[in-house]
Amino acid sequence: MRRCTIIGISDSREQWFAPDVMKAIEAGRVFSGGKRHREIMQPYLPVTLESSSSGEVEERGCWIDITVPLSGVFAQYEKHDEVVIFASGDPLFYGFAATVQRECPDCQLTVYPSFHSLQMLAHRMLLPYHDMHVVSLTGRPWHKFDEALIRGEALVGILTDRIHTPRAICQRMLEYGYDNYRMTVGENLGNEVKERVVTIDKLQTDMVPEFAVPNCVILQRTSQRHRFFGIPESEFALLDGRAKMITKMPVRLLSLSMLDLSNRQSLWDVGFCTGSVSIEAKLQFPHLHVTSFEIREEGEQLMAENSRRFGAPGIDAIIGDFLSADLSALPRPDSIFIGGHGGRLREMVTRLHEVMLPGACIVFNSVSEASQQLFRESIEAVGMVLTQQIRIAVDEHNAILCMKAEKWIRGSDPMIHNP
Repeated sequence: MRRCTIIGISDSREQWFAPDVMKAIEAGRVFSGGKRHREIMQPYLPVTLESSSSGEVEERGCWIDITVPLSGVFAQYEKHDEVVIFASGDPLFYGFAATVQRECPDCQLTVYPSFHSLQMLAHRMLLPYHDMHVVSLTGRPWHKFDEALIRGEALVGILTDRIHTPRAICQRMLEYGYDNYRMTVGENLGNEVKERVVTIDKLQTDMVPEFAVPNCVILQRTSQRHRFFGIPESEFALLDGRAKMITKMPVRLLSLSMLDLSNRQSLWDVGFCTGSVSIEAKLQFPHLHVTSFEIREEGEQLMAENSRRFGAPGIDAIIGDFLSADLSALPRPDSIFIGGHGGRLREMVTRLHEVMLPGACIVFNSVSEASQQLFRESIEAVGMVLTQQIRIAVDEHNAILCMKAEKWIRGSDPMIHNP
């Protein structure tokens, strides 16, 4: 495929095209799109009928269905010099144009956009949408949506799929206490017969019906939700009610500062206990992928309860012995907090060093001189360097030494972070 024209269309059965778009369609012979696009565009395609030797009627053009796996689709594209592709809305807005650019970088690409679904829904609502924060959940995890919730975005546009439905979105919001939004759902936008727009002022799971696909969602914040900065220990559900089994708030904030999380992507919290460090990190740095480990089974319920209590969705809690856990499928960490080691600090540091990214850091808090020395020996054994130490005392508790070690990149300036 040397040339590709991608034309954005709506769900309307009565399409209107500018003259240059219509010219591109009329010149085409190889067309492509989803099955729904073919149904919509069939009346507009140039069709030349010829009589074959068998007396059957044949079309001169052909249509390539866009189905998964896409590798098969692009293999068919390669057989042709030029393909005209139809896509929903704006092909450069979470659309197929980006896929073509990635798979066929040498292709000469022309794009003719239409209104995408969130624009159409905003128009139906007479809603100025220049400040709208857009999240795509189409074939994607919850991560970006969770980030928007935690940040408290005032206006959120969401592209859905068959898993991340309006009802599933509502359930996730209510699970973590985000009932401070109005939800509007647009279904089959542009379809003269099937279009439906529904606004739900008070979010309740049983108030959100099932919607036909395709649909999209716009959330409008109705009130500001409180977001903690430094959660008091007394607010957490604790392990057996033991207040000493939680990282104190000033120590927690100092540790997060030393981890330099605004410049990191993946935090591992090893030995999370109540989940206080993971939750505080997620609330202050919602972009982070937080993976938390705890050997005690009680930790699973504690993390679930506390993350819901403070509105911190998206923390992956793994229960079991960290030293025997399968880490291969997890995002590699560029920041690590060791909250507990069960007397196996040296082995833990060794394993963490094997998976952590170059430029990553570990923060470890210690009360005793013995554990401080053990941490120094452990990081030295794997070639890491101790770069920062801060001593802090909270109320009548013993002073704690917060220690930071970094995995430097060979040949780099040790004072410069290299993620």
